[in-house]
Amino acid sequence: MADRLSAREAVALVADDFTELPYSAGESAPDGPLGWPGYGAARARAAERTGEQESVVCGTASVEGTRAVVVAFEFGFLGGSLGERTGDRLVAAYDHARAHRLPVVPLVATGGSRMQEGMLALTQLQRVARASALTREAGLPQIAVVRDPTTGGGWATLGAGADVVLALPGAQVGFAGSRVRPADADPAAYTAEAQVAAGAADALVRPEELRGTLGRWLRLLTRPSTAPVPPPLPLGATDLPATGWDAVRRARSPERPRATAYLDACLTSRVTLSGDRCGGTDPDGMLCGFGEQEGRTVAYAAQTGAATRPAGYRTAARLVRLADRLGIPVLTLVDTPGAANDAEAERQGAGAAIADLFGAVAAARTPVTTLVVGEGGSGGALALAAPGNTWATPDSYFSVIAPELAAAILKRPPEEVEETADRLRVRPQDLVELGVVRGVVGPADRTPRA
Repeated sequence: MADRLSAREAVALVADDFTELPYSAGESAPDGPLGWPGYGAARARAAERTGEQESVVCGTASVEGTRAVVVAFEFGFLGGSLGERTGDRLVAAYDHARAHRLPVVPLVATGGSRMQEGMLALTQLQRVARASALTREAGLPQIAVVRDPTTGGGWATLGAGADVVLALPGAQVGFAGSRVRPADADPAAYTAEAQVAAGAADALVRPEELRGTLGRWLRLLTRPSTAPVPPPLPLGATDLPATGWDAVRRARSPERPRATAYLDACLTSRVTLSGDRCGGTDPDGMLCGFGEQEGRTVAYAAQTGAATRPAGYRTAARLVRLADRLGIPVLTLVDTPGAANDAEAERQGAGAAIADLFGAVAAARTPVTTLVVGEGGSGGALALAAPGNTWATPDSYFSVIAPELAAAILKRPPEEVEETADRLRVRPQDLVELGVVRGVVGPADRTPRA
């Protein structure tokens, strides 16, 4: 179990300063709206024990130089549960964030809704969800830090509903709290580690690293830009391939630079967006996140050269939509032999995941730039490509289908595969002539080359 911090301790862990927001002085009945016997006394004891008047503390703070609205839960106050007054404070905090154009940072530690207030407590989740949605529509980021424990409606709104979820190692995190889940349930499934593995949280962050990590996220997500990302310069071959099969062979070479090399060359201070929020991750097939390029923020979604799995496409779609909402330009790197086509990929919804990414890229208002850095294998690669702003490196190719598969479909013998690659016109210079890509990036310039 992770160390349980008080609300004030959690704020001090991440903030350089903290100014608490004013709260309304509304009075409630001694035993609450339901007249629950002893509820008033329990509140009084909680206040005396914690020094707080409610289960959440809200204010503005500077986190590594970025101003934000910080919402910190006090688990010692009735288990950090949400009641009517909690809802009032949370809604007011989100209202303040929108009025002053500030990101929101919930530091969550809650057992869920307050049973002594019944359904009136549960409906606070709707109020919180509405406030969060309005803040999302306003183009303001929400970065949650889930502490120990984060369960129930607090996890399902302020936690899992945030744009980015950072988790403290060892924290209990899950919709079902320890007292309500099945007796034979595996406790390991209800941990921060399990949520990261399942794609519901982005990263585990140790307490001593939280301020710096949160500061980087806030800085990167609060710098919109309208200028498209220039396509990176090639890191591998600079001469054009002579034949279609030569293009395929060079793109498949294990010595060719991959996505990480391109990201390292053009971006600094990167943070990783991980998980599709549907139970999956694809770290071997798709890299997503935000980085810095010459003082501005760039979002990236990069294939790694492996077959891309459904979770990878969904994570990329999540990245594109978040960047679009925040006004951050996107760079995508295409490099895959194609979408994963095994039975498990079909069960995980490969077609729907690819369709979702096609839709996200097509609908994006923020500029999207694509560079094909290796294999461009069919629709599984095209889904990541920006219409009208796709470029290619000299050691890449793009094809409607792999030449071997095309030959097989056309019932041609294996010795005609190389000729089939030529007929498909997959070379970078062919793609320029066909109008599929804008140009081939060169070592000294970015002008189109045929």
